[in-house]
Amino acid sequence: MKIILSKNAYFFIQLAIICLLGGIVCSFILPSKFYNDAEIIVNDFHNEVGLIGSYPFTIFFYKITLLKFIPYFLVAIIQLPILYSLLYKIGVPTNFNHLTTKNFLVYIGFFLIALFICIPSKEFINFIYLCLIVFIFKDKKYSLQKSLWLSFALFVILGLFFRSYYLFVPVIAIMMYLFTFIKIANKTIKTVIFSLFIAVVMSFSYKLITGKYISESTREMHNLERLNSDEAQSMIQSPISPDSWYGETFGVFYGYVSVNIPLNAVYQLLKPQVLAFIIWQLFIFYILYLRFQKCIKNRQTYHHELWIFLFIFSYFVVQGMFEPDLGSAIRHKMGIFPLIYFAIYYDKFSIKKR
Repeated sequence: MKIILSKNAYFFIQLAIICLLGGIVCSFILPSKFYNDAEIIVNDFHNEVGLIGSYPFTIFFYKITLLKFIPYFLVAIIQLPILYSLLYKIGVPTNFNHLTTKNFLVYIGFFLIALFICIPSKEFINFIYLCLIVFIFKDKKYSLQKSLWLSFALFVILGLFFRSYYLFVPVIAIMMYLFTFIKIANKTIKTVIFSLFIAVVMSFSYKLITGKYISESTREMHNLERLNSDEAQSMIQSPISPDSWYGETFGVFYGYVSVNIPLNAVYQLLKPQVLAFIIWQLFIFYILYLRFQKCIKNRQTYHHELWIFLFIFSYFVVQGMFEPDLGSAIRHKMGIFPLIYFAIYYDKFSIKKR
């Protein structure tokens, strides 16, 4: 039986193959700092293997799959086709073979997947897991209510066993959703700002329980350990100490801007990789913001898609609280790329019957 591919599907496969080849090459030539996580995962220096926690779980995953025992270029050959196949399963948008701003940003995203997930990585697990949420929202047999309950459950499981900050995502998303019912001007930007204040309140609550604010005990503490290292150049460190209510409030907003609208990284413009990140991130954020705005204005038509945007922008808030540096910021964006990919092209895919 002869399989006939559309021009868009054919281009998608060609792009995936090119990125796969790029990922194989990258597994040989990446600078040593790219291998830090991979070396921890493969070697398990502190005997962390287990089922709870991002490193323990990832170490366990690569151990039982035997991927820790093979060369990195073979890991790339196995992992990358799986990720691109999942994106293909989500859908190939119409006009994907045409050079548009959206498509170009996604092309770069395909390459970034190859760059960051060509070696053992926590993002490989993150990527596959979040694809489940996209498939749930695309599946016609699930109502919106059932899709939401399943998605919330998946985030809770991911938060409990993998990365604890995912526990915040459904909470912030629900609060943002309720806020969108308020009749105000510039609703989208005010919804985003409101989500930051939710994060501040959550951090204050965390302070009452643990004695420290969230960003103070995560991002800032981690960065204090790296002050004199080579990685310190790309650190996200608030100019105001987060050990006070106003310092933490500023830190939450500062972190959000740093990982999503990174204009404060212009002092590193002489570094090509940083410049590329700034440009890519700014355009991705702007496009997602515009499409989020469209969903809010047409919530009755795009009520399923609206929740994907709420999850994405909630994650952006959480990432701003926890993210220690610009390098890991873009790597972690690849972990949620299935949500971003779907959000960029939601009106090009066949989704639930309304």
